[in-house]
Amino acid sequence: KSGLDPGGAWHAWGMACLKAGNLNSAREKFNRCLKPPMDLNQLNHGSRLVQDVIQYLESTVKPVFIADDDYFATLRELEATVRTRSLSLEMMCEGKIQHNSYYQECLFYLHSYGTNLAIISFYMRHDCMREALLHLLNKESPAEVFIEGIFIPSYESGKLHMLENLLETIDPGLESWGVYLIAACKYLQRKNYYHILYELQQFMKDHVRAAMTCIRFFTHGAKSYTELGGKQTWLLKIKDHLKVYLQEVSRSSGRKKMAFTFRKKMSATDVSRHINTVDLQMEVTKFLHQCESSGTSQMTDSSLPTLFGNNNMKMDVACKVILGGKNIEEGFGIAFRVLQDFQLEATEVYSKVAKQLVKQQKYSEIRLLLKCVSESGVAAKNDGDNIILNCLNEFKNIPAEDLDNLIQDMDSDENKIQAYVMCHKLRSAYLVSVRQEKARAVQLVQHVRQLAESSGDDVVKAICAQWL
Repeated sequence: KSGLDPGGAWHAWGMACLKAGNLNSAREKFNRCLKPPMDLNQLNHGSRLVQDVIQYLESTVKPVFIADDDYFATLRELEATVRTRSLSLEMMCEGKIQHNSYYQECLFYLHSYGTNLAIISFYMRHDCMREALLHLLNKESPAEVFIEGIFIPSYESGKLHMLENLLETIDPGLESWGVYLIAACKYLQRKNYYHILYELQQFMKDHVRAAMTCIRFFTHGAKSYTELGGKQTWLLKIKDHLKVYLQEVSRSSGRKKMAFTFRKKMSATDVSRHINTVDLQMEVTKFLHQCESSGTSQMTDSSLPTLFGNNNMKMDVACKVILGGKNIEEGFGIAFRVLQDFQLEATEVYSKVAKQLVKQQKYSEIRLLLKCVSESGVAAKNDGDNIILNCLNEFKNIPAEDLDNLIQDMDSDENKIQAYVMCHKLRSAYLVSVRQEKARAVQLVQHVRQLAESSGDDVVKAICAQWL
């Protein structure tokens, strides 16, 4: 009469019937106020009213006896049990759920009015992980339901191995779990749970991704190559994973293609290249570890470069190796291989090293660097000259004698003139200019005269004028 929503009254009446042990009557009352969710895969446990019912039933685990004379009630209960059984796809786990009518009631309400997450969570609460997994699979629930309902509770309660065993028992190839396992890996990565991630990747036999996780273990948090020296076992593990992957690829290519839909794929060429990178990183690590231990390693950066980074980082590794030894020659061989293997811009690296040597006032080492570069066999004609020109920006800090020696080491007279001009040594620039072929000499001397005029060097200006 008053037009109020009767739902609350039906719910209260239903709860009263439950408490009185009259399960059939309760079902009838709840049927008038409970509704199934619009989306069974929503990430919650259904309406508060359904949760109240489940909570009460779970807290009351005594068996229910029905009065002998209530034949119709007995038939109705039997029918309801059969219906619940069919709804749960005959996935009853042994023990208390199967034999307790209160738990049967829970399943009836969950299947009638609950979400998939609520049903799965119920199974998980009562140690029926297999049933939870089968329900997930049969309902084709999204990955979020797996993460929320099964995966998080499993690793939080230390049952990850049990989960892995069940996944394998239900589908030995794990293909039907692919979407769920990849989602679990992404979740763990977001949470920075790398140890659990690595364990899961090994279970999945996803060797390429497992190798990537090992790279993270090797590089993460290390502040020096001494620290990286103590983490070299991870490099061996990376190699092991990649080798196993190569074996699996070669085995499967002989037979019918294996359907590795969720495991990361990589070409055999790329895998071999990565194994080569790991070998080179091991060599770099041993060398720089040794250098740091003996105190010869000079270059201290805030970030620690490794060969697993981008090209700029690889170039930093090459610089660090050249500068790390007792002298330039000691590390040059390893650095040269890094430059060759990754096809890096060698001149840029050598110039960076030369600038660093200027800062350290090791001018004789710059000459040694030029010797190594020319003996490497792949240096272009002007590489040595360009290295010197690049470090002459710091000429104000270089003593006059060392500066002259560096410029004298240049191959091309044109470059020597350019170097002398950069260092404001106009008289020396004039002396090299006049040695050139006549027409070119005239151009060069005129250029030196202009520079002398604009810088107010009357002596050089007069010499040039006289020669011209």
